Amino acid sequence: MSQRTGIEWTDSTWNPITGCTQVSAGCDNCYALTLAKRLLKAQYTARRPERDTAEARRDPFAVRTWPERLSDPLRWKEPRRVFVNSMSDLFHVDVPVGFIRSVFEVMLSADSHIFQVLTKRPARMARFVRQHEGLFGTSGVPDHIWLGTSVESQEVAFRVDQLRRIPAKIRFLSCEPLLGPLCLRLDGIHWLIAGGESGIDHRPLSLDWVRELRDDCQHAGVPFFFKQVGGRTPKAGGRLLDGRTWSEYPTRQVVLAT
Repeated sequence: MSQRTGIEWTDSTWNPITGCTQVSAGCDNCYALTLAKRLLKAQYTARRPERDTAEARRDPFAVRTWPERLSDPLRWKEPRRVFVNSMSDLFHVDVPVGFIRSVFEVMLSADSHIFQVLTKRPARMARFVRQHEGLFGTSGVPDHIWLGTSVESQEVAFRVDQLRRIPAKIRFLSCEPLLGPLCLRLDGIHWLIAGGESGIDHRPLSLDWVRELRDDCQHAGVPFFFKQVGGRTPKAGGRLLDGRTWSEYPTRQVVLAT
């Protein structure tokens, strides 16, 4: 999928995989699940899922791979930031290892873009990188492939430690939807996104939680991106924090316009 996106911290989404399962509180109001069930059900259920059972065939949010989408970034001439699998998680247990490798091979080839890979399963991400180190050479995952994990509450802060073990040039955290105050070690982290939840059943955000993360990032020298306050709609609460927007990005050796 090469269409542009309204997600403020990226330019495009690329979904060679769709479908996921809920693993923590941040998944409770998953927008991808809602889209799959309401708007994309016919398209998704027409494709056999990776875990091919009668129940999974009926489930539009069962994990499915779309090999025909793998080459999309190779055709994009304009450099862009690409959110990988906004409708899934590359490191879900149902995604075959060989398909994950194919996704990385494309990202390594299309190095004019920045690829933003976000997972709630950083342990599998770390295992994949370790077991396929030949893909990356001695320097590890290059600076145009950003590896990140979601940390919505202190209960899942262990994911940061798992991410930190991966030899990547840029590691990032998505603290969205932010569900409570966070106390995180930021050494080895190169970017942090924070934001509130949106939707009918959104959980409220305290800006004090965001301020604490912002101040921790400033102290650690980590670029900080505030996505939204949240509310019934994504734009309902605006994007201002203490009167300004925060849209900082990490740098890379090959500088792309932001």
